[in-house]
Amino acid sequence: MSQSYIFILMIVIPFSFLASATGNECLCDLKNLDPVFPKDELTKVETTALKCVRSITSEKMTDLDRLVLGLQQRMKQLEDNVVGLEKENRNLYAAVSLRIIELEFAEIQDLLNKLNQTTNDYQLLGVQAAVQLEDMKDTMVKLEKFDKMQVIKKNRENQMKKNLEQCKEELKASSPPTTVSPGRCGLGQMVNVAGPRTSSLTKYSTSYPYGAWGRDANPAPGDENKYWLVVLTTSNVYGYYVRQYNTLSTLLLGLGPKDTYISSYNPTTNTIQGPNMVMYANALYYNCYNTYYVCQFNLATRAVSTVALPSDTGYNNKFPFAHLANTYSYTDMDFTTDESGIYVIYATTSNFGNVIITKIETSDPPVFKQTWFTSLHKKTATNTFMVCGVLYATRYLDKETEQIFYSYDTKTKKERYDLKININKVKTNIEYLNYDPRDHLLYAYSDAYIVTYELVFQ
Repeated sequence: MSQSYIFILMIVIPFSFLASATGNECLCDLKNLDPVFPKDELTKVETTALKCVRSITSEKMTDLDRLVLGLQQRMKQLEDNVVGLEKENRNLYAAVSLRIIELEFAEIQDLLNKLNQTTNDYQLLGVQAAVQLEDMKDTMVKLEKFDKMQVIKKNRENQMKKNLEQCKEELKASSPPTTVSPGRCGLGQMVNVAGPRTSSLTKYSTSYPYGAWGRDANPAPGDENKYWLVVLTTSNVYGYYVRQYNTLSTLLLGLGPKDTYISSYNPTTNTIQGPNMVMYANALYYNCYNTYYVCQFNLATRAVSTVALPSDTGYNNKFPFAHLANTYSYTDMDFTTDESGIYVIYATTSNFGNVIITKIETSDPPVFKQTWFTSLHKKTATNTFMVCGVLYATRYLDKETEQIFYSYDTKTKKERYDLKININKVKTNIEYLNYDPRDHLLYAYSDAYIVTYELVFQ
């Protein structure tokens, strides 16, 4: 007679084992002594976290700033209108002005109501978020008890080790680059790039990936806090006006811009071609449309002066910045500022497409001063900038990282190709990069985002 065996297994470890034999049958009963994993609680945590992410956004965080700045502007307008009313002699005009003031009072009251409501909403949101975060924390502590293999703990430790190693690598940055000595501009050697410090879309959103922005490197008294923005609104190549803001806050919020037009048509003679440009002493320097000329646009007089580079200078995409996956359109000329003034970076066929540096004298019209020739082929770099008379070039590593890999010292004429100073990117491409000697920040325009980085000196 054949014997049959029946096994009934109930998972898992740790377990209790009970065995019994009845006739020819053997029964095994394995019972899990651990509590059942509360998957519903995990789902609840995930749902709560998702709601928090959706309810607390960067756009909402600027609502209060927008309302306060709008209120300030309306109060200033109201003040001007009251002064105007006091000067009115005719009853008709006074009555009209009074009506305008009444309407402005109503709009200010509406803004105040919105401000109060928004403040209350944020307070409530803050309280709710704090409670939800505390609940999620308590739940996750409970859930971690089910992690018998301590996977979460080990992952956390590994992540900490990874972050520490990455930090060490960034601080190491191979060896310091051959920058200027402290005696030349008092900064010492550049060893790292920190940030991003600022990162935001402009009011144009993601519509225009090419553009430039920053501050005047040599501003007139009273203009020290102004910021400028140029967006290439035609084919991502051409621009014809400069937009200015009184502060960084108004730029980020898109409030109170002042537009100064080079021309009423775009593109046309002497309008902007390509994203590379700088502002210096209330004048914008850039590549003139469809030529190898440098344009100087005076924002006060709206006059344009030009000066020609060598006739074999690359323009119209002959020697643009590039990497294997992309070419940055119409970046044949780059303009940079440092502690001593303005430079134009370009390439010529006679110099085999290698980078040339020329100092610009900011007269009217501008003139060229000293020129330096390098061995760096322009298409192997993605951007350049100057610090204390040293040219730095960047290259594309991957979607997250750009790297400063090259330097040329205009004093010693020494080149280095072994620099490894990484820049953490906000978006995949950096179409514009320039150094501001006033605050020692790098200003970048990255796929429609305006970004700043801080240079770290030894």
